[in-house]
Amino acid sequence: MIVALAGGVGGARLAVGLAALVPPEDLTIVVNTGDDFEHLGFSISPDLDTVMYTLAGEENPQTGWGRRDETWSFMAAVGELGGETWFRLGDRDIAVHALRTQALARGEPLSQITSRLAHALGVRHALVPMSETPVRTRVATTAGELAFQDYFVRQQCAPQVTGFRYAGSDGARVPPALRAVFERGAVDAVVLCPSNAYISIGPILAIAEIRRWLETRRFPLVAVSPIVGNDAVKGPAAKMMRELGLDVSALAVARHYGRLVDAWVIDERNAHERSAIEALGCRVAVADTLMTDRGRSAAIAAIALDLARRCQRKAA
Repeated sequence: MIVALAGGVGGARLAVGLAALVPPEDLTIVVNTGDDFEHLGFSISPDLDTVMYTLAGEENPQTGWGRRDETWSFMAAVGELGGETWFRLGDRDIAVHALRTQALARGEPLSQITSRLAHALGVRHALVPMSETPVRTRVATTAGELAFQDYFVRQQCAPQVTGFRYAGSDGARVPPALRAVFERGAVDAVVLCPSNAYISIGPILAIAEIRRWLETRRFPLVAVSPIVGNDAVKGPAAKMMRELGLDVSALAVARHYGRLVDAWVIDERNAHERSAIEALGCRVAVADTLMTDRGRSAAIAAIALDLARRCQRKAA
């Protein structure tokens, strides 16, 4: 049994690789919902949808988000009527948001809705939101605290970041499917996908029940670094690290997670950092971690799983 923690494009790409190697009954993909929000009357779950679309082969290669073969008539009409167009929703994408919104209004839990939507798109592996209840990432900046999508999309990550807060994480309720994983006790490894440590993985780890499960585990946690050379492949991770006074490096990310992670897959452009990361008590594998296609995603997943097999961990 493998559990993956994922968010964003990097998480989606490694999730695809893991899904190619691990049978559906042996893989659970836990996805960040800290960037969920309500817009134009819709309940939107960007990371859940990115991972779901990518697993289904429905991702949009032109935009990096949303669904392929998209049209934009709805947004054009919203703009004509003077509505907000800063967060763009494609016509095919809206079908998912509309059904999610309708089901939430009926009182259905987010995990049940996600499972049904994923199944309809042909996703066979378990896709589980990190929480049934709302958790919202708030970005502290020199311009004040901002809702995540305000910072990320409306303001294009321009404000200088000073910190993060995960509103609702203290009382977050994990889905039954994830709690069953905790209680079953048959997990072989957790894989931390190469997602932004602050806005994709941070919200997941802020949930007390998940954090406690990881801190008392007997199985290894293997992470794939989101940093390649001195930059992030996609997204604002490098900018955030610089603004927080950190080096943009695989070592800085490893230090951020500390003893929570047992082993790292780092990019070959960061090979010079290997010994410093090993000095933190971690095993390290070095590879070309750019996942440019599904074959590359499977190759990196294979390296992570092999590293997990070679790790042993005693309970804290």
